Amino acid sequence: MTENYYKWHSSRIGRDFEMLVFGEGGFPLILFPTSMGRYYESKDRGLIDAVGWFVRNGLVKIYCPDGLDVHTWYNRNAHPAERARNHTLYDELILEEVIPRAIAETGYERVAVAGCSFGGYHAANFAFRHPEVVAYLFSMSGLFDIRSRTDGHYDDNVYFNNPMDYMPDNAHPDLWRMGIVLGAAETDVCRGQNEQLSGILQQKSIQHWLDVRPDTVHDWPVWRQMLPHYLSLLKPQS
Repeated sequence: MTENYYKWHSSRIGRDFEMLVFGEGGFPLILFPTSMGRYYESKDRGLIDAVGWFVRNGLVKIYCPDGLDVHTWYNRNAHPAERARNHTLYDELILEEVIPRAIAETGYERVAVAGCSFGGYHAANFAFRHPEVVAYLFSMSGLFDIRSRTDGHYDDNVYFNNPMDYMPDNAHPDLWRMGIVLGAAETDVCRGQNEQLSGILQQKSIQHWLDVRPDTVHDWPVWRQMLPHYLSLLKPQS
Protein backbone atom coordinates (compact mmCIF):
# COMPACT_ATOMS: atom_id res chain seq x y z
CA MET A 1 0.00 0.00 0.00
CA THR A 2 1.05 3.61 -0.49
CA GLU A 3 2.99 5.02 2.46
CA ASN A 4 4.10 8.65 2.82
CA TYR A 5 6.17 10.31 5.54
CA TYR A 6 5.66 13.97 6.47
CA LYS A 7 7.66 16.24 8.72
CA TRP A 8 7.06 19.92 9.37
CA HIS A 9 7.76 22.56 11.97
CA SER A 10 4.75 23.36 14.13
CA SER A 11 4.79 26.79 15.70
CA ARG A 12 2.08 25.63 18.13
CA ILE A 13 4.36 23.19 19.89
CA GLY A 14 7.65 24.87 18.95
CA ARG A 15 9.22 21.77 17.40
CA ASP A 16 9.14 19.52 14.35
CA PHE A 17 6.22 17.13 14.01
CA GLU A 18 6.10 13.82 12.12
CA MET A 19 3.36 11.71 10.59
CA LEU A 20 2.88 8.62 8.41
CA VAL A 21 0.01 8.43 5.93
CA PHE A 22 -1.23 5.21 4.33
CA GLY A 23 -3.35 5.01 1.20
CA GLU A 24 -4.31 7.24 -1.69
CA GLY A 25 -7.96 7.92 -0.98
CA GLY A 26 -11.03 6.99 1.00
CA PHE A 27 -12.52 8.00 4.33
CA PRO A 28 -9.86 9.84 6.41
CA LEU A 29 -8.95 8.07 9.65
CA ILE A 30 -6.76 9.75 12.28
CA LEU A 31 -5.09 6.92 14.19
CA PHE A 32 -3.41 7.96 17.45
CA PRO A 33 -0.55 6.00 19.08
CA THR A 34 -0.66 4.45 22.56
CA SER A 35 1.00 5.98 25.63
CA MET A 36 4.31 7.61 24.64
CA GLY A 37 4.00 5.89 21.25
CA ARG A 38 5.33 7.35 18.02
CA TYR A 39 3.85 7.91 14.57
CA TYR A 40 5.22 4.56 13.31
CA GLU A 41 3.83 2.45 16.17
CA SER A 42 0.64 1.29 14.41
CA LYS A 43 2.72 0.13 11.45
CA ASP A 44 5.29 -1.66 13.61
CA ARG A 45 2.59 -3.37 15.71
CA GLY A 46 0.76 -4.74 12.67
CA LEU A 47 -2.35 -2.61 13.04
CA ILE A 48 -1.93 -1.06 9.58
CA ASP A 49 -1.51 -4.51 8.02
CA ALA A 50 -4.64 -5.66 9.84
CA VAL A 51 -6.69 -3.04 7.97
CA GLY A 52 -4.65 -3.19 4.76
CA TRP A 53 -7.61 -4.39 2.68
CA PHE A 54 -9.50 -1.16 3.39
CA VAL A 55 -6.46 0.94 2.48
CA ARG A 56 -5.55 -0.92 -0.70
CA ASN A 57 -9.13 -0.76 -1.94
CA GLY A 58 -9.34 2.99 -1.46
CA LEU A 59 -11.93 2.85 1.30
CA VAL A 60 -9.77 4.43 4.01
CA LYS A 61 -6.78 6.75 4.11
CA ILE A 62 -4.99 6.51 7.45
CA TYR A 63 -3.14 9.39 9.09
CA CYS A 64 -0.80 8.40 11.95
CA PRO A 65 0.31 11.55 13.77
CA ASP A 66 3.12 11.49 16.29
CA GLY A 67 2.35 11.43 20.01
CA LEU A 68 3.50 14.07 22.48
CA ASP A 69 2.77 12.24 25.73
CA VAL A 70 6.37 12.67 26.88
CA HIS A 71 5.73 16.42 26.92
CA THR A 72 2.16 16.26 28.22
CA TRP A 73 0.45 13.82 30.58
CA TYR A 74 3.50 11.55 31.05
CA ASN A 75 5.99 14.32 31.76
CA ARG A 76 6.52 13.92 35.49
CA ASN A 77 9.28 16.54 35.38
CA ALA A 78 6.74 19.23 34.46
CA HIS A 79 4.08 20.78 36.67
CA PRO A 80 0.66 19.25 35.98
CA ALA A 81 -0.57 22.64 34.72
CA GLU A 82 2.17 22.58 32.08
CA ARG A 83 1.30 19.00 31.13
CA ALA A 84 -2.34 19.97 30.59
CA ARG A 85 -1.40 23.15 28.72
CA ASN A 86 0.92 21.20 26.42
CA HIS A 87 -1.83 18.71 25.67
CA THR A 88 -4.14 21.57 24.72
CA LEU A 89 -1.50 22.70 22.22
CA TYR A 90 -1.34 19.14 20.84
CA ASP A 91 -5.11 19.18 20.46
CA GLU A 92 -4.85 22.45 18.52
CA LEU A 93 -2.14 20.97 16.31
CA ILE A 94 -4.34 18.02 15.36
CA LEU A 95 -7.32 20.30 14.72
CA GLU A 96 -5.50 23.00 12.75
CA GLU A 97 -2.66 21.12 11.04
CA VAL A 98 -3.66 17.46 10.62
CA ILE A 99 -7.43 17.60 10.08
CA PRO A 100 -7.31 20.23 7.28
CA ARG A 101 -4.77 18.10 5.37
CA ALA A 102 -6.92 14.98 5.75
CA ILE A 103 -10.06 16.79 4.60
CA ALA A 104 -8.33 18.47 1.66
CA GLU A 105 -6.69 15.24 0.46
CA THR A 106 -9.80 13.05 0.70
CA GLY A 107 -12.66 15.44 -0.05
CA TYR A 108 -14.65 14.43 3.03
CA GLU A 109 -16.08 17.06 5.37
CA ARG A 110 -15.39 15.09 8.55
CA VAL A 111 -12.97 12.41 9.68
CA ALA A 112 -12.90 9.23 11.75
CA VAL A 113 -10.61 9.03 14.79
CA ALA A 114 -9.30 5.91 16.49
CA GLY A 115 -6.71 4.74 18.97
CA CYS A 116 -5.76 1.91 21.30
CA SER A 117 -5.27 2.22 25.06
CA PHE A 118 -4.05 5.79 25.71
CA GLY A 119 -4.57 6.39 21.99
CA GLY A 120 -8.22 5.64 22.72
CA TYR A 121 -8.16 8.55 25.16
CA HIS A 122 -6.70 10.83 22.50
CA ALA A 123 -9.31 9.75 19.96
CA ALA A 124 -12.26 10.11 22.33
CA ASN A 125 -11.14 13.40 23.81
CA PHE A 126 -10.56 14.89 20.37
CA ALA A 127 -13.91 13.61 19.07
CA PHE A 128 -15.87 14.90 22.04
CA ARG A 129 -14.14 18.28 21.97
CA HIS A 130 -14.58 18.71 18.21
CA PRO A 131 -17.63 16.71 17.08
CA GLU A 132 -18.18 19.12 14.21
CA VAL A 133 -15.19 17.57 12.40
CA VAL A 134 -15.50 13.95 13.60
CA ALA A 135 -17.98 11.54 12.01
CA TYR A 136 -16.80 8.35 13.75
CA LEU A 137 -15.01 7.49 16.98
CA PHE A 138 -13.44 4.04 17.38
CA SER A 139 -11.84 3.73 20.80
CA MET A 140 -10.14 0.44 21.66
CA SER A 141 -9.44 -0.16 25.37
CA GLY A 142 -9.43 3.58 25.91
CA LEU A 143 -8.91 5.48 29.15
CA PHE A 144 -11.21 8.45 29.70
CA ASP A 145 -10.30 9.91 33.11
CA ILE A 146 -7.01 11.81 32.92
CA ARG A 147 -6.87 12.81 36.59
CA SER A 148 -4.44 9.98 37.39
CA ARG A 149 -1.84 11.97 35.40
CA THR A 150 -2.35 15.35 37.13
CA ASP A 151 -1.10 14.74 40.69
CA GLY A 152 -4.20 16.34 42.19
CA HIS A 153 -3.90 19.53 40.14
CA TYR A 154 -7.10 20.77 38.50
CA ASP A 155 -7.73 23.67 36.13
CA ASP A 156 -9.68 24.43 32.95
CA ASN A 157 -7.16 22.61 30.74
CA VAL A 158 -7.60 19.49 32.85
CA TYR A 159 -11.39 19.78 32.89
CA PHE A 160 -11.74 20.33 29.15
CA ASN A 161 -9.43 17.40 28.37
CA ASN A 162 -11.10 14.99 30.77
CA PRO A 163 -14.12 13.36 29.08
CA MET A 164 -15.47 11.92 32.31
CA ASP A 165 -15.84 15.46 33.64
CA TYR A 166 -17.03 17.52 30.69
CA MET A 167 -19.14 14.98 28.80
CA PRO A 168 -22.16 15.06 31.17
CA ASP A 169 -22.60 18.77 30.30
CA ASN A 170 -21.47 18.56 26.67
CA ALA A 171 -24.47 19.53 24.52
CA HIS A 172 -22.81 19.93 21.12
CA PRO A 173 -25.50 18.81 18.63
CA ASP A 174 -23.04 16.92 16.42
CA LEU A 175 -22.49 14.38 19.21
CA TRP A 176 -25.88 12.92 18.35
CA ARG A 177 -24.89 12.21 14.74
CA MET A 178 -21.47 10.67 15.47
CA GLY A 179 -20.87 6.94 15.09
CA ILE A 180 -19.29 5.87 18.38
CA VAL A 181 -17.74 2.52 19.31
CA LEU A 182 -16.18 1.90 22.71
CA GLY A 183 -14.25 -1.35 22.43
CA ALA A 184 -12.80 -3.17 25.43
CA ALA A 185 -11.38 -6.57 26.23
CA GLU A 186 -13.16 -8.82 28.72
CA THR A 187 -10.07 -8.66 30.95
CA ASP A 188 -9.15 -5.03 30.44
CA VAL A 189 -7.72 -2.56 32.91
CA CYS A 190 -9.81 0.10 31.14
CA ARG A 191 -13.07 -1.86 30.92
CA GLY A 192 -14.58 -0.06 33.90
CA GLN A 193 -13.98 3.37 32.38
CA ASN A 194 -15.51 2.22 29.09
CA GLU A 195 -18.60 1.05 30.95
CA GLN A 196 -18.74 4.32 32.88
CA LEU A 197 -18.45 6.43 29.73
CA SER A 198 -21.07 4.26 28.06
CA GLY A 199 -23.37 5.06 30.96
CA ILE A 200 -22.82 8.78 30.47
CA LEU A 201 -23.61 8.51 26.76
CA GLN A 202 -26.68 6.40 27.50
CA GLN A 203 -27.98 9.00 29.95
CA LYS A 204 -27.64 11.61 27.19
CA SER A 205 -29.36 9.32 24.64
CA ILE A 206 -26.25 9.37 22.45
CA GLN A 207 -26.25 6.21 20.36
CA HIS A 208 -23.09 4.12 20.65
CA TRP A 209 -21.85 0.53 20.85
CA LEU A 210 -20.05 -0.78 23.94
CA ASP A 211 -18.17 -3.73 22.45
CA VAL A 212 -16.68 -5.97 25.14
CA ARG A 213 -14.79 -8.83 23.48
CA PRO A 214 -14.95 -12.15 25.38
CA ASP A 215 -11.81 -14.10 26.25
CA THR A 216 -9.48 -11.20 25.42
CA VAL A 217 -7.00 -8.98 27.26
CA HIS A 218 -5.76 -5.41 26.95
CA ASP A 219 -3.22 -5.92 24.16
CA TRP A 220 -2.56 -5.64 20.43
CA PRO A 221 -4.14 -8.95 19.31
CA VAL A 222 -7.65 -7.81 20.24
CA TRP A 223 -7.08 -4.34 18.77
CA ARG A 224 -6.00 -5.93 15.49
CA GLN A 225 -9.35 -7.75 15.53
CA MET A 226 -11.39 -4.71 16.49
CA LEU A 227 -10.22 -2.09 14.00
CA PRO A 228 -11.06 -4.01 10.79
CA HIS A 229 -14.52 -4.73 12.20
CA TYR A 230 -15.07 -1.07 13.06
CA LEU A 231 -13.87 0.16 9.68
CA SER A 232 -16.46 -2.10 8.05
CA LEU A 233 -19.08 0.13 9.71
CA LEU A 234 -17.98 3.23 7.79
CA LYS A 235 -20.57 4.52 5.35
CA PRO A 236 -19.45 5.65 1.87
CA GLN A 237 -20.43 9.24 2.62
CA SER A 238 -20.86 11.20 5.84
